[in-house]
Amino acid sequence: MSHTFDEYIDENGHIVIGEGKTLVRHVEVNVAKNADTLAYRFMDYSTERDGEAHELTWAQFGRRLRAVAARLQQVTSPGDRVAILAPQGLDYVIAFFAAIYAGTIAVPLFDPDEPGHSDRLHAVLGDCEPTAILTATQSAAGVRAFFRGLPAAQRPRIIAVDAIPDSVGETWVEPNAKLDDIAYLQYTSGSTRTPAGVEITHRAVGVNALQMVDSMGITVDSRGVTWLPMFHDMGLLTVILPALGGRYITIMSPRAFVQRPWRWIKELAAVSDGAGTFAAAPNFAFEHAAQRGLPKNGEPLDLSNVIGLINGSEPVTTSSMKKFNEAFGPYGLPKTAIKPSYGMAEATLFVSTTNNLDEAKVVYVDRVELNAGNFVVVDQDSVGAIPQVSTGEVARSQWAAIVNSDTATEVADDHVGEIWLHGENIGVGYWGREQETIETFHNKLVNRISEGSHAEGAADGAKWMRTGDYGVYHGGELYITGRVKDLVIVDGRNHYPQDIEFSAQEASKALRPGFVAAFSVPLNQLPDVVFEFSGSALTKDPGDSSEQLVIVAERAPGSGKADPAPIADVVRTAISTRHGVTVRDVLLVPAGSIPRTSSGKIARRACKAAYIEGTLRGGYQQNAFPDVEQPD
Repeated sequence: MSHTFDEYIDENGHIVIGEGKTLVRHVEVNVAKNADTLAYRFMDYSTERDGEAHELTWAQFGRRLRAVAARLQQVTSPGDRVAILAPQGLDYVIAFFAAIYAGTIAVPLFDPDEPGHSDRLHAVLGDCEPTAILTATQSAAGVRAFFRGLPAAQRPRIIAVDAIPDSVGETWVEPNAKLDDIAYLQYTSGSTRTPAGVEITHRAVGVNALQMVDSMGITVDSRGVTWLPMFHDMGLLTVILPALGGRYITIMSPRAFVQRPWRWIKELAAVSDGAGTFAAAPNFAFEHAAQRGLPKNGEPLDLSNVIGLINGSEPVTTSSMKKFNEAFGPYGLPKTAIKPSYGMAEATLFVSTTNNLDEAKVVYVDRVELNAGNFVVVDQDSVGAIPQVSTGEVARSQWAAIVNSDTATEVADDHVGEIWLHGENIGVGYWGREQETIETFHNKLVNRISEGSHAEGAADGAKWMRTGDYGVYHGGELYITGRVKDLVIVDGRNHYPQDIEFSAQEASKALRPGFVAAFSVPLNQLPDVVFEFSGSALTKDPGDSSEQLVIVAERAPGSGKADPAPIADVVRTAISTRHGVTVRDVLLVPAGSIPRTSSGKIARRACKAAYIEGTLRGGYQQNAFPDVEQPD
């Protein structure tokens, strides 16, 4: 770990946050010691193609935080929730920290003008019940319209942070926050009907930020670049990092990156200050940048200063890493730059990543053995060999055990089990969800393996958090092999299948309600017919295992002879509009074709297996499938 952060390491090598070192205190120290130093920089591409830089020094940042926090203190009480509904930019950063400065609980959300997310926003706001909303002047009208349907007494106070003068900050009172007080709620991505807010304390976010710093080799001379939405856990932690030390963060909007990924690449490049750069992005971003982010017209580009690029939030593919390295290797990108990583909101964010001195590691394992729970490494050209990308080593002061969840017993290396986590970075629980909190965060590891236990160092009675992910240790590194829950992850975003299924059956009466299955399939396992369909916009690539969304639906009574093409088009449009994801295949099957569990639930994993095998396209009925019980 950099000498800058040595004060946080105790004699046993564990990360320790000293009493009183809350996020507020960290920022106040920067304001006092680094007043004229750049803290945050936002590149605005909304009016200028080449971008317009907006910057805040620590002194300016501190003044804005005190002003907005003082205004909040006039209309809230400590512990109230304050939601941030603002566009990407410096006002968002100010709003997030100001809510914490006021002694309230920040809830990072998004501008209600973002298309396709209103249901989720309503659900989250109903769950956290904010007293106040922080937004920006440009979004204030839309935010007010969003709440217009509520009775006046139930509407939260809406405050535009950029309309508050600095002078208001004179009345700010520093909150009496403790390390184990909740700093913010991080809502898990995916479901619009069952959103869950993870309670993140000052201690948890401090520890997790330092875990990320330590694992990546970030120093006081490093600077970050992010286009990730700040309501996303990976985007938020990147923005929090400067508070603990290091150089400024450059922020841009997701739209700016998607339109021209060169903007992100250019900001990562070496500049005259010689600072090393770091960033985080989902897997799809690396392929997108490789395809559309190369310099044009002989523009200079030097990426030799890149420390690390976290590749996480969705399964990492070998093809995306290869394309990115081939595209930018000639411009000095170190072979060690891409860092396949693992994390989740329940752990604040960061769990593991590739060692900062190592290249990303890929091994090939036997598919049949893996399905049986065994991680058997084989040659790449072996029959049934499938690639598995290492997510590296678990962070300092964090424990990840591979567990047989039925017996709460740790399993040996090279055996698949559920990943259980322990550490001070783990969230307290889910806001207002006592039973779900107990089930997820309050687990006890009954038995550990006698030699080489990955729980060594954790107290015998420690609480463990069930991740819902299958994983395995091989060669001391963590590999993610699948999802216990049927979460669909496409292009860096999580989607709960039941939400997609509901949208699909709502879109067309030709679909039998309750008999729709949504799941993701690696591109290189899609049937040839999908690539032959021009609307899929896909090219077959044996090395591309990126996840693609598939929907299988039983036909409703009376629609057995209906042309499937227009039905599929309607479903695709509905899913794209509501969820922002492309459905690569919509397969309509006869009634009784989709496998179900003994309790009557859709058996998505069995359905996915049948889809890949091709039996569903043969019109087989359910009795052709084993009745496999699926995890809830």
